[in-house]
Amino acid sequence: MKEWVGVRTGARILIEVGDGSTFPTAGHLAAYAGLAPATRSSGSSIRGEQPSRRGNKQLKRAFFLSAFGALGDPVSRAYYDKKIAQGKHHTQALLCLARRRADVLFAMLRVGTFYESRPVTVT
Repeated sequence: MKEWVGVRTGARILIEVGDGSTFPTAGHLAAYAGLAPATRSSGSSIRGEQPSRRGNKQLKRAFFLSAFGALGDPVSRAYYDKKIAQGKHHTQALLCLARRRADVLFAMLRVGTFYESRPVTVT
């Protein structure tokens, strides 16, 4: 099976995340990478959630490139297609996939296992 994270992208993620012990939850890692949605508000006006402009730009870019490269993986492609079917644009769907990959990375670091591909399930 082909690797979906390149050497340079993987090195960047490893440099920025380390062993993951500084992040208590996957949400903290996503927020650090700028992959968690941010609520825009001013006074009593709340304008909904949008992609965050904060976070570690290099790590966000690494996860984004990782997600783009993973479109060749059937499981990742099925998730991307599901997001497209929900009405998201290409960039939004890639951002969702990048967040999912950050969540998977956090779980792998917490448990200490390697990635194992699962069969595609259509929902």
